[in-house]
Amino acid sequence: MVTAIGEMRANQRAKGHASILAIGTATPESCFHQADFPDYYFRVTKSEHMTDLKQKFTRICDRSTVKKRYMIFTEEFLRENPMFCSHNVPSLNARQDTLMDYIPKLAAKAASKAIMEWGQPKSMITHVIVCTVIASEMPGVDVKLIKLLGLNPSVKRIMLYHQGCFAGGTVLRIAKDLLAASRHVLQEYGNMSSACVLFILDEMRRRSKEDRMLTTGEGLEWGVLFGFGPGLTVETVVLRSCPIV
Repeated sequence: MVTAIGEMRANQRAKGHASILAIGTATPESCFHQADFPDYYFRVTKSEHMTDLKQKFTRICDRSTVKKRYMIFTEEFLRENPMFCSHNVPSLNARQDTLMDYIPKLAAKAASKAIMEWGQPKSMITHVIVCTVIASEMPGVDVKLIKLLGLNPSVKRIMLYHQGCFAGGTVLRIAKDLLAASRHVLQEYGNMSSACVLFILDEMRRRSKEDRMLTTGEGLEWGVLFGFGPGLTVETVVLRSCPIV
């Protein structure tokens, strides 16, 4: 039985190695410095009278090691949509609608950068795998992304919703079957859950070039990526760096 299951899983996986040919990242335009965030949060929620909670929240922000965060909810947007700042007004549907409108646009921005770096025509793209840890709808983000990028409607699509923090590793594994950087990313962008994987890989590649190392893996040839959660779930991906010419 164990042998049969092993053979079945082996048949579902692609042979050989997969390569990351390009990386594109994108963030919302609104940047918030963590040191200023407590004042901003308690101001927009009209909670400045809760001084004890504000002091506690300030301590949490100071000790988080995060320097900056990027958000789509600007102060102007929140003034126009006060239900987002109220603890008693139902706003889940409005939040989901806002996110589902914005997520495909942000994904298209990052994908366009990767396609430009790749340097090949879009017609060569055969599969699109999309992952988001927030919001869900049908037709999904994958359909909207294909339209925004102008890809062929026949492109094969895989959509992953609500996979949690480990989903970045899951996406890389699925792509394979089909076909100090960490700290810096946390400080500059905050905890982006599964999206951190791509930002960290891009940061490692950038630093390796700046420091004139031999490979994109900070001079090393091999690396292992672990994605933890939910529960005892662990996704493991073995990565091989590329020589820097």
